[in-house]
Formats: sequence, structure tokens, C-alpha cells
Amino acid sequence: MAFDYKKEYKEFYMPKAKPEIVTVPKMNYIAVRGSGDPNAEDGDYKAAIGLLYAIAFTIKMSKKGDRKIEGYFDYVVPPLEGFWWQDGLSGVDYSHKEDFQWLSVIRLPDFVTEEDFKWAVNDATNKKKQDFSKVEFLTIEEGLCVQCMHIGAYDDEPNTVVMMDRYLDENGYENDMSDDRRHHEIYLSDARRVAPEKLKTVIRHPIKAKGD
Repeated sequence: MAFDYKKEYKEFYMPKAKPEIVTVPKMNYIAVRGSGDPNAEDGDYKAAIGLLYAIAFTIKMSKKGDRKIEGYFDYVVPPLEGFWWQDGLSGVDYSHKEDFQWLSVIRLPDFVTEEDFKWAVNDATNKKKQDFSKVEFLTIEEGLCVQCMHIGAYDDEPNTVVMMDRYLDENGYENDMSDDRRHHEIYLSDARRVAPEKLKTVIRHPIKAKGD
């Protein structure tokens, strides 16, 4: 059976619908940066998702080609994730999606090296005749965070964020947003097939102890 990161690392992908503290280790990602409203029909965000999955599946399906990646094991491609921010704000303002800056990512298995990643980009470029120059290999170590499962529409996320903020205040923590630590979402549902009120999204914020 293929290794499923969501099931094997439930502490990072399947939190409860109430806030909890977690320490997130260093992980490698396929990443694309961009800006603008993610809902724009012909916007950069939807194009970025296409680029990410093309590379993700090139690596996953390498087992059927000539490229033999050392340490490879069969796995389920991890879920789409996103880091979001707006210039001048410590959080996000959902009423002004046009101002979003984003970093869209998909986790890479630990056996994938940067050289393997470069091979995948080159292979996808040659086979699909498409420009993958925006795709990058990125390592992120989030460290101490608060997270919560949000169930419902993306526009209702502020309700969950308020609950997370209250939990932090009651337990001696505070948000620690910065240029290196961002509002983070992990998408466990396919918004094209799941009703908005049933969408499952992990919301994660970087934190620190009060006074640190």
C-alpha cells in the first residue's frame, strides 16, 4: 500500500476542530510564488497549482521510467498547501483577496534530493513543452505553531482564527508572524467536488511564548 503522509503524520495533517500546539520539523517542498486573488479564473494561482502537480506526479511516476531515485518508495502525493500574507498586515484580510501574496506548495518525500527535483523539472519541461521556471525546491522549518481543523467555506476561516487566537491568549502564547513565518493552510478537500460547508482545511499559525 502506498505511503500516505496524511495518515502517517496525523499530527500535522489531521488535527481536531479545536486549537492545539505543534512543533513542525523541517520539510522540503515543490513551490511556486505569486500574488493576486486565488479565485481569478485565469489567474496566476490556478496556473501555479497546475505547475506544482505536474512536477509532483513526474517525481511520483519516475518509478515507471529510466530515472531511479535512491530510496524511492510508493506514496500518495501529499495535499496542496499555501502560505498567505498581505503587505503591511500581520494576518490576512479575506475581504481584499486581490492583495494576497502567496506561496503555493506540495510536500516532497524526504528521499527526493534537489538534483532529483531538477531532473523532474527538466523532464516535465521536455515532455509537456511548458515553462516550469517558476517552480522551486524550498525547505521550510515552521517550528512552534498553533493549528486547527477548519470545516467550512474558506471565507469563514476568520471564525476559526479567532478561536485560535483566544486559545493562544489563554495559554500564554501569541502569534509570531514575520517575513519567514506565515499564515499557513493545508487543503484536505477538493473544492471542485466538495460542498463549501464540508471543506476541510488545516489552519496553522507560527507562535511564540508571550514575552519571548
